[in-house]
Amino acid sequence: MNYRNISDDENIKQIKLNVTLDNIKSNYILKNILSYMIEYKRLEIMQYNKKLQKRLNLDINNYKECSQLYSNIKIELKPFENNYGKFINIDDEDKKYYHIYFDNSNKEIKRNYLKKNEKVKIIKIIINYQVIKLKDLFDNCNFISSIFFKRFSRINITDMSGMFSFCSLLKELNLTNFNTNNVTNMRCMFLGCSSLKELNLSNFNTNNTIDMSCMFYDCSSLKELNLFNFNTNNVKSMHCMFFQCSSLKQLNISNFITNNVINMGNMFYGCSSLKELNISNFYINDETNMSNMLEGCTEELKKKIKLAHKFIKF
Repeated sequence: MNYRNISDDENIKQIKLNVTLDNIKSNYILKNILSYMIEYKRLEIMQYNKKLQKRLNLDINNYKECSQLYSNIKIELKPFENNYGKFINIDDEDKKYYHIYFDNSNKEIKRNYLKKNEKVKIIKIIINYQVIKLKDLFDNCNFISSIFFKRFSRINITDMSGMFSFCSLLKELNLTNFNTNNVTNMRCMFLGCSSLKELNLSNFNTNNTIDMSCMFYDCSSLKELNLFNFNTNNVKSMHCMFFQCSSLKQLNISNFITNNVINMGNMFYGCSSLKELNISNFYINDETNMSNMLEGCTEELKKKIKLAHKFIKF
């Protein structure tokens, strides 16, 4: 490409940008580039490339509409039949960014309650790009049987505290499309999810997470929990993290780095089925709160840990 300076005298009405994305063969890559441009408000350059718009079946005449299309969160819920209850919690300030549909209807539903005996098999929720927190989103929604995140392309979400707290009848939670890259707060995220028997968090990115306190509090049906991908470098609180996880038989957290953790009180309180617990990499200083850390665990487990980790005081 040849460059030349444009003097102030030249009368230029329009400059067309020659976007070089045409040669990219993968639509997946193109859509990711598009998401990036939306995120950083650089979408305008796409307006000059009609070929790309046609290829992606996209008409970029409206920035907001395109942002919603490629940067939103899509959730599907399955409620139990013959129940009356709330299926989502939305802050008043964010209500305009949540779009809710029942079954396959394209008609948007403005309310967030189900009437008793209303025959609804599925609820679809679309959350657009403006939302930056999902705090308490499903808090106390205790008549939902299944939650499936079909799409989660937003990277700006920072707060997921209490997101599924007290979803006590929830039996299926699919988070394979979840994006937690910038989440700092996971406090009480799955608190009271007492019907969940399995939970796949293999795609969780916890690089920026600071608070994991009460994260799995009273997940009493969980039999195993793989957290081997968790990065806990920045975590400061693990208080009551596995409180009353009474069905857990094993928990491998040997990868946990606790250099910055100041509170581990009640961390494994009531984990009465645990037979093995590897905390060999735990860093603990005199200021770390470890009160009742193993309260309610078997005496056999306590002895094993005390023998293997004499530096730990409980």
